[in-house]
Amino acid sequence: MTSAEASAARYDRATAALEPPFAVLDLDALRANAADMVRRAAGKPIRVASKSIRSRAILERVLAMEGFAGIMAYTLEEALWLASCGFTDILVAYPTADRAAIATLGADARAAREITLTIDSSDHLDLLDGLPHEIRICLDIDAGFITMAGKFRAGALRSPVREPDQATELAAHIAKRPGLRLVGLLSYESQIAGVGDNLPGLYGKAVRWMQALSQRELIVRRGRIVRAVRQVADLEFVNGGGTGSIERTVRERAITEVAAGSGFYHPRLFDFYRDFTGIPAALFALPVVRKPAPGVATVLGGGYHASGAPGPTRLPQPYLPAGLRYHPDEGAGEVQTPLLGEAAHDLRVGDRVWFRHAKAGELCEHFPALHLIEGPEITGTVPTYRGEGKAFL
Repeated sequence: MTSAEASAARYDRATAALEPPFAVLDLDALRANAADMVRRAAGKPIRVASKSIRSRAILERVLAMEGFAGIMAYTLEEALWLASCGFTDILVAYPTADRAAIATLGADARAAREITLTIDSSDHLDLLDGLPHEIRICLDIDAGFITMAGKFRAGALRSPVREPDQATELAAHIAKRPGLRLVGLLSYESQIAGVGDNLPGLYGKAVRWMQALSQRELIVRRGRIVRAVRQVADLEFVNGGGTGSIERTVRERAITEVAAGSGFYHPRLFDFYRDFTGIPAALFALPVVRKPAPGVATVLGGGYHASGAPGPTRLPQPYLPAGLRYHPDEGAGEVQTPLLGEAAHDLRVGDRVWFRHAKAGELCEHFPALHLIEGPEITGTVPTYRGEGKAFL
């Protein structure tokens, strides 16, 4: 029996009493992934990206492990909810224009102590004027790689703040505003942290070349920005990186902590890195409901596309049994998904197919619960954000 066959058999046995569709989280795999992330961080704390977890109970488990400290939230509404549940040190990593949530934050002394808002322009600051309690601020810095006189760019289009003088100018604006305090800097190098470098052929070589140049440029520029801003504000943290760049980002003196989230679940998009190999931990099972033709097995549902540029990399991966693939004309369907391949010959109505989502936390938007597997059995079931009636985006 291959390792894939053994995994499928273990998951099938553990969930025999459940009717698919459902999602599971292999806690043994999650712990192994977490331990490897801590090893790669080499002593620097890892801030946990909640968008890649999307389960309050799993956030609690992860933050109880050594090496992890603080949450990187994705909306202020989410951060307020987490703070009300007792979580602390919450960085909202994306700017907010939610006036109602801002008013709630400003009126809640405890939440204002625990939540830090990210900004990248004075427009964001205008929304924060006149609040009753001091608001903690983080400045987002563009970490993208630009070359060829601006004709080539790699990296997410985030902050317009890129150079030391821009950062210090905005930091000075913050310092002049009563009730606001700059406590941190954030920069996310998505072209390194979110793009696998273990790819074949010329494209893989081009990615590695780009990442090497980008890393060298960013070390110098980020260091200069941090030194300049520290002349204006007493920074508590400088955050950078992501799951795919942990061991590179922590080498920078300017960095005090790294962010990571996808590495816990290890979705399909993180299979393509040279420096680490994770274990798939979050899976979902769909039942075979049709056998429309020889060599075809149709499962119920499956159209759980991931965000980002559309294409095959955003589709869930038919994972177990191994050797399944999508029909080229149908892909992952809204209510049914035909699967092709040698393994489809042996599947029968009522059998299960195990999938991996292309990204991490987005899986939890489709399922109300995660069934927790340890060893050969289910040892618990915890709600996702959706299961607790929360939809923040």
